[in-house]
Amino acid sequence: MPVLELMASSGLGSLLGMRHALEPDHLAAVSTLVTGERSSYKAAFLGACWGLGHTIALIAVGTIFVVLRAQMPTALAAALEFGVAVMLVGLGLRAIYLASRQGAAGPVHVHHHGSRVHVHQGMPAHIHIGTWTLARRPLVVGAVHGLAGSGALAALVLTTLPSTAARVTYMALFGLGSTLGMAALSALVGWPLARLGGRAGIARAVSLVVGCASTALGIFYGSRILGF
Repeated sequence: MPVLELMASSGLGSLLGMRHALEPDHLAAVSTLVTGERSSYKAAFLGACWGLGHTIALIAVGTIFVVLRAQMPTALAAALEFGVAVMLVGLGLRAIYLASRQGAAGPVHVHHHGSRVHVHQGMPAHIHIGTWTLARRPLVVGAVHGLAGSGALAALVLTTLPSTAARVTYMALFGLGSTLGMAALSALVGWPLARLGGRAGIARAVSLVVGCASTALGIFYGSRILGF
């Protein structure tokens, strides 16, 4: 019976993780990251990087609370949620800024060649782990979201699952589901953007709209947390 219970809860965790990827703040954050892409594959990759950062933070912090059988302090949870709101505003303003300087082939980046610094089309900031290349910004954005959600998830598994192993497994599969869901969603968003890649005016307008939406959502979340 415990095995069946673990399998059922794990399947539910994966499905809820996919649903979790569709939260408005997640959609807004990832949308600002993929609007500059001209390939649905690259957009899916960025979504997967977001999911990886989200899952790592979720499991790392959530496991601590599960092992200690403790709940995240209310003040800390509110501070982390406010951090998400600030990040949404920052991502939105960044998207608006990129829209204002977008070239015919998409966003441009400052690029260094020794002592020479110039601006042209290029890859966003990324990091290498062995042969793996990971987009740095989606990882960080996902981690911030994961930190903000870790307390609520830990509290949920503490009250619904019987053992530490089952709770940690649930959180891991929840994170996997959110990673798969965000990768699929990002690919879906990236597909029409790839088709519009040659139309700089439309691409700029999309980036501007997404940036305004993310900024507005961040301000709304932040003001709600502060009690305005």
